[in-house]
Amino acid sequence: MPGVISLEKAPRLPRYCRRKILAKNRIAYYFAPPTWARRQGCDLNPEALGCDYTSAVERVEQVLLPAFDSWHSRGLSDIMPASIEPGTFDWLIGIFQTHQKWNEIESTTQRHYTKSLALFANHELKDGSRVGSKQLSDFTKAFVDAVYGKILSVTKVNISGEVVVRERRRYVNMAMAACRRAWFVGQRAQERIVPATNPFSRMGLKSHPPGRPIRPTPTATWDELVAFRAAARKLDYRSIATAALLSWEWLQREQHVFGAFDISHYRPSERPNSVRIVHPKNGEEAWWPLLDETGAPLFPELMEELDEIKKTSLSGLVFRRDHAHRRSETPLPWITPRKDLRYLRSVVKKIIAEAGLRQELSFTSFRHGGFTEGADSDLTDAELRAAGRHRSSRQLPAYAKRTGRQLIIATKKRREERTRSLLVRLNANLSSE
Repeated sequence: MPGVISLEKAPRLPRYCRRKILAKNRIAYYFAPPTWARRQGCDLNPEALGCDYTSAVERVEQVLLPAFDSWHSRGLSDIMPASIEPGTFDWLIGIFQTHQKWNEIESTTQRHYTKSLALFANHELKDGSRVGSKQLSDFTKAFVDAVYGKILSVTKVNISGEVVVRERRRYVNMAMAACRRAWFVGQRAQERIVPATNPFSRMGLKSHPPGRPIRPTPTATWDELVAFRAAARKLDYRSIATAALLSWEWLQREQHVFGAFDISHYRPSERPNSVRIVHPKNGEEAWWPLLDETGAPLFPELMEELDEIKKTSLSGLVFRRDHAHRRSETPLPWITPRKDLRYLRSVVKKIIAEAGLRQELSFTSFRHGGFTEGADSDLTDAELRAAGRHRSSRQLPAYAKRTGRQLIIATKKRREERTRSLLVRLNANLSSE
C-alpha cells in the first residue's frame, strides 16, 4: 500500500524533504525550505507532497529543489548544462563534490564553495561559451588570471540610473581557493584526465586592493567579555557565557569550543590537573596545565564553571543548549550534525544586543581579545605561540619549543595585567571623586 514504509529501510530523501508518520503507520512527505532561506526572502513555501514516495521525490528533485537552487545562487544554477562533458571544468566540479574530501568539509564551507565554483564556471567568454564548458587541458595560468581579472569587479546600475563598478575581491579570492582545491582533489581522483599542474596555485592574490586600509578584526575587551557573560546568564544562556570565557582564556576558535571540546578532555582521571586542547584547523593538540607549580588554579573562574558542567554531563560535547526555554527536552549541542553554527551566532548577536555592546562584535572577538591581552601583558613570541598552538612562522615568528612552563608563565602574566588594569581604573575613579 502506498505510503507504508519501514523507517529502518526507508530510502534516502532529497534535501529539505521530510517524512511524517500518520495514522495506521502511513508515511507522508513534506518539502520545507530552511528557516534561514525564508528569512532572507525565499518565496518557496512548505508543501505537502502526499504519501507516494516516488511522486514526492520526483516533484522535489525536478521542481522544488531547482527553484530553491535558482534563488540561492541568484540564477547561476539556471545556466548550468544538463549534461556535462568529461574532462571539462564542469566535470571537475562534479568529481570534487562527489569525492570523500567534499564530505569532510563543513556544511557552511560547502555552500560557499558551491557558489564560488559556479561564479567561475558560469563566466561567459568572448566567444559566448562558459568557462565551465572548457576542457581542463586548455586551462593555463594566463587564462585563469584573465578570468580572475574579469570577475573581480561587478557593474551595476543604481536606482538613480548611475553605473557603479564595485570590487568583490574577497568573494572572488574565495572562488579561486575553491577552484584550486577542486583541481587538487580531481587530480588525485582522475590523474589521467586532470593535468598535474594546477593553474590556480600561487596566483599571488591580495586580500585588499593597494592603497585601501585593512579592516581589523573586531576585538573585544575584558570589560566587554564581562558584560557579555552577565547578559548571557541573564538570558539563561549559561553555556555560552562559559564558552566565551574559555575562548578568551585558552584562545580557542568557536568551531573547536562548540564542535570538538568534549567532557573527556577536561580533567580526565589520568590527568586531573590538565585539559586537552585540540585545534581542528591545524591539527595541533596539547595538554594545558590547570594548576601552577604550587597547586594554585590558573583559571579559577573558568574551572569552577567547567567543574559544575562535568558533574552533570558524563560524556559528549561540553557546551549544549541547556537553557530553560529550549525546544527539545534533551539539551542538544550548539553545533548541528552538519557542523553548522548559524543558530549559535544568532544567539550571540542577541546577547550582544542585550549587553549593549558594539554590534560588530562576534564570538570570535573574544578569542582575539585573549590574544590582545597576551600581547599587552608582554608575552614573548614563544609564550603566545604556545598558547595559540601556532606552527607557522608567518603567524608568530618564533621557533622556540612550546612547554607547560611557558603556558603557566603566560597565564600568570595575563592575570597580572588584568588585575593591574582594574586597579588603574579604580584609582582613576577615586581620584575623580
